[in-house]
Order: sequence, then C-alpha cells, then structure tokens
Amino acid sequence: MSKPLFRVESSPIHGRGLFAAVDLEAGQYIGVYEGPVVEEDGMHVLWVEDTPDGDWIGYEGKNELRFMNHADQPNAELDGRDCYALRDIPAGTEITIDYGWNDS
Repeated sequence: MSKPLFRVESSPIHGRGLFAAVDLEAGQYIGVYEGPVVEEDGMHVLWVEDTPDGDWIGYEGKNELRFMNHADQPNAELDGRDCYALRDIPAGTEITIDYGWNDS
C-alpha cells in the first residue's frame, strides 16, 4: 500500500490546511478535488470553468483537498479539479493554491 501524499492539520494560515505527508516533486499529481456538483457558493465550493461553453460548475469539496488554503505565492495549482505541485514541496509543508481573488 502506498503512503498518503497529504494530511490535514491545524494551519497557521486559516483553520485547517492540507500538508504534504511526503516530499512532493514539481509537477507531481497531488489529487483530485472530489465532490458533488452544486449551484450555490459555499465554504468549500470550487468553481471550474467548463471551457467548451464557458459555463462555470461548482463542486462542493468532500475530500481532504477542500482544506487547501490560499497563498499569493502558492506551491500547487489546480487544472480543473486536478491538483499538481508547482515546485518541490517538502514533507510537512502546507500545500497552498491561489484562489484567484485578485484576477481581473
């Protein structure tokens, strides 16, 4: 059985956060943001653009990836609902993404 890539712990950024359980390499697949499709925003809703028709789909996070916190200089990114390391992430480091709040 393979060792988990991440774990949820108390975060210095906000509440709980997602932390690397092992050393992650730049470009490594971390996981998929899992959850049902929803129509209303909420605390753990991820909005993903459906590129063929430009609509946005909300997914209510139900797995540990819902605990990823925001950082202006994140170490991971989402491609749709798939999460990848942007650079090497040492074990014990919080996995962060840019929520895109400041995008125009």
